[in-house]
Amino acid sequence: MKYLELSYLDVGLAAALIVVNAIISIALGLKLGRSLVLASARTIVQLLLIGLVLESVFSLSRWYTVLALLLVMTVIAGVSAVGRIERRYRGIYFDAVVAIWASSWLVAAYALLFVLRGVEPWYQPQYAIPLVGMILGNSLNGISLGLNRLGEQLTTQRDQVEALLALGATRWEAARGHVGQAVRTGMVPIMNSMMVVGIVSLPGMMTGQLLSGVSPLQAVRYQIIIMFLIAAATGLGTVGVVLLSYRRLFNDQHQFRADALKPRD
Repeated sequence: MKYLELSYLDVGLAAALIVVNAIISIALGLKLGRSLVLASARTIVQLLLIGLVLESVFSLSRWYTVLALLLVMTVIAGVSAVGRIERRYRGIYFDAVVAIWASSWLVAAYALLFVLRGVEPWYQPQYAIPLVGMILGNSLNGISLGLNRLGEQLTTQRDQVEALLALGATRWEAARGHVGQAVRTGMVPIMNSMMVVGIVSLPGMMTGQLLSGVSPLQAVRYQIIIMFLIAAATGLGTVGVVLLSYRRLFNDQHQFRADALKPRD
């Protein structure tokens, strides 16, 4: 099957479809014109820039350039996850970056060393960068949702938490239910995606491979691997960040530091 090379004219014709959104905004008085222009410009600029960066990294194919790029992507993912949190505490950015770094890199390492055993060397940019990128992009949603839910639960249920502590409960006993709810919330999106993948939606990686002429069954195998990697990273990352947050919000004297949670500015 022939691979279709796209020109900048083709990209421009696709970009013209944003006019549909502009018409909707004008017709309904949504006042989204400026946001649409900014979002469109950022999409084009950011993707072109990453394309140029990847061209350089792919041509060099050195482990340190690959790891450097992955580290930058990981930090940005952690910061982006916190950007959606309504209630924050000191150290939340550090916790988010550590959680997403540990979970995503651990799962990606497992994939590169054991699942995709034919990849040589292990840091081959063609595999390492897209793989980690997909894991980061999806797991940050779970981490963000889990963090947000934990802050909401502890804030709205503060009286209950402090009552349990006053009655002699340990910090874990007082917070365990809220921790569980936060982790569950973070894992719901990936569970929903797994329930409908292949029936309601065809994921981006699978679609891209099909468009490039890869056998459908081979594309499916890759997508199955990716879905399980994302699910594992999301679970580990959500649990990790929620537990790190729990440790910061409850001290060693089993006291709830409610004052540490501040509304987003």
